[in-house]
Amino acid sequence: MNKEKSHKGWNEIKINDSWAIFKIMGEFVNGFEKMSLIGPCVSIFGSARTKPDNPYYKLAVEICEELSKSGYGIITGGGPGIMEAGNRGASQAGGISVGLNIDLPFEQNNNPYIDDDKSLDFDYFFVRKVMFVKYAQGFVVLPGGFGTLDELFEALTLIQTEKIGQFPIILVGSDYWEGLLDWIKSHMLQAGNIKADDLKLLRLVDTAEEVVAHIDAFYKGRMLTPNF
Repeated sequence: MNKEKSHKGWNEIKINDSWAIFKIMGEFVNGFEKMSLIGPCVSIFGSARTKPDNPYYKLAVEICEELSKSGYGIITGGGPGIMEAGNRGASQAGGISVGLNIDLPFEQNNNPYIDDDKSLDFDYFFVRKVMFVKYAQGFVVLPGGFGTLDELFEALTLIQTEKIGQFPIILVGSDYWEGLLDWIKSHMLQAGNIKADDLKLLRLVDTAEEVVAHIDAFYKGRMLTPNF
C-alpha cells in the first residue's frame, strides 16, 4: 500500500512538472521580449538589508548615477537595499531603471525607483538570473549575502568555462571583499583549483569613478551586445 501511494504521488509530481515547462517558457519569452528592447545595461548586486544611511547605499546611488550619465541602463533585483539604491541612482540621473522582481518570503518588495514599463516579475530564480547575465555589459557587486555571492560566482563560472564572453565584474568595497579575495588566492589558487589568469576576471575598486572608468575602458572599440 505504501509503495502504491508513493508511486501515485510521484506520477502526480511528474504531471505537474510537465505543465511547469509552459510557465517557465512564458517567463523566458516575456523577459527576452522586454529586455531586448532596453539596450546596454549594467547589473547591480548587493544586500537587500542595506539601509539608506549606510555608506554603501550612498555609494551605489552615486555609481548608478554616473553609469546612467555614461549611457548605461541599470538592472537590479528590484527590491530594497542596494537594489533600491541602484534604481534610485538611475532614476535621479534620468537613466533607464530596470527591476527584475521575485516573490520571496522576506526582504523582497518592489522599490519605487523602477521605470513603470521596466518592472518584470519572476517566479523562478534561474530565469531571473539569465536576464541579469544576458543583458548586462558588466556586473557591479557591492557588499551582500548569499544571493550576491551566488550571482557573482555564477557569472565567474560562465566566463571561466567560456559559456559566455568576458565582461567586467567589479567588486566595490575593499574592506568588505579583500578577505574573500585573499582566501581565493591562498586556498583556491594554491590548491590548483583555479588558474592565476582567473583572478583577472575580477576588479576591486572603491569609487564610482573607478567603476565607470573600468567599464568604459573595457568596451572601448568593442560592440555592446547581449552576452549570448
